[in-house]
Amino acid sequence: MPTGGRGTTRGAGRLLGGLMAVGACTLAWSLAEARSFVLRRSEVPVLRPGERPLRLLHLSDLHLTPGRLAERRWVQGLAALEPDITVVTGDMLAHVDAVPAVLDALDGLLERPGAFVLGSNDYHAPQWRNPLRYFAGPSSTLPSPPPLPTDDLVGSLTSAGWLDLDNARGSLVVDGRTVRLVGVDDPHLRRDRMPPPEAGRHADGLRLGVAHAPYTRVLDAMAEDGADLVLAGHTHGGQVCVPGVGALVTNCDLPRRYAKGVFTWASPTLPPDRFGSPPSAWVNVSAGLGTSPFAPVRLACRPEASLLTLVPRA
Repeated sequence: MPTGGRGTTRGAGRLLGGLMAVGACTLAWSLAEARSFVLRRSEVPVLRPGERPLRLLHLSDLHLTPGRLAERRWVQGLAALEPDITVVTGDMLAHVDAVPAVLDALDGLLERPGAFVLGSNDYHAPQWRNPLRYFAGPSSTLPSPPPLPTDDLVGSLTSAGWLDLDNARGSLVVDGRTVRLVGVDDPHLRRDRMPPPEAGRHADGLRLGVAHAPYTRVLDAMAEDGADLVLAGHTHGGQVCVPGVGALVTNCDLPRRYAKGVFTWASPTLPPDRFGSPPSAWVNVSAGLGTSPFAPVRLACRPEASLLTLVPRA
């Protein structure tokens, strides 16, 4: 009785060809999506009753190189939004010669109040590695990574008047109001050290927490510190997501459902406040604008900036 071996072979060949075609289309789409920048707008109720709204622009993970002109021009255009304050949560660099590109992209925004922290890619240049390792757990720094001009970046931003919040506190006058900020150096490199509590920590006024990577220990510490809103990036929103499922990884210990967007964070590991509830804070995790030069793809996760309108609590 004939086995149909030749037909089976042809069927397998068609299946393989179809899978290759799907793979090629998916790759082409993900390469294009990585350049499809979007502005995500959200309202966050963190102000005291009766206060005027504030517009906060949150940028993260630019991963700029001298050749990423489209991203640079798109970020430049954000200055037209005239935000009251801009916060950048690290990984601005991806090349040893990228500091001028970062300053060019942020040029119009540097004229307004702003603050920043650093990420691992502001210290060390990216290196090639198997991209599948990204799905095996939080990434690690390879031995002897090439250094980047971190001091030049920090010096240029602080000279423009922006606050360096790496393991530091500071304040800005924004729209005639004092905004208090606290930040930590990159938790992904375990460089984070919360500064000592400030005197009058429960004083009125908006309090912002800033970090590159939203590790749960950092969110806990900033909620306990009294932050109204915590800003972070690092996750790339998962970078490669599955429609209907979402992010597959966060590259830290943050649950996948929090890979990007606005949410509230309250940890049961913290002691309750005087009302019997654990300290909590609003959080915005940005999916970021760039990628590593060695993995320039995004799938079901467009690169983004966040324009947050801060409004009074109900």
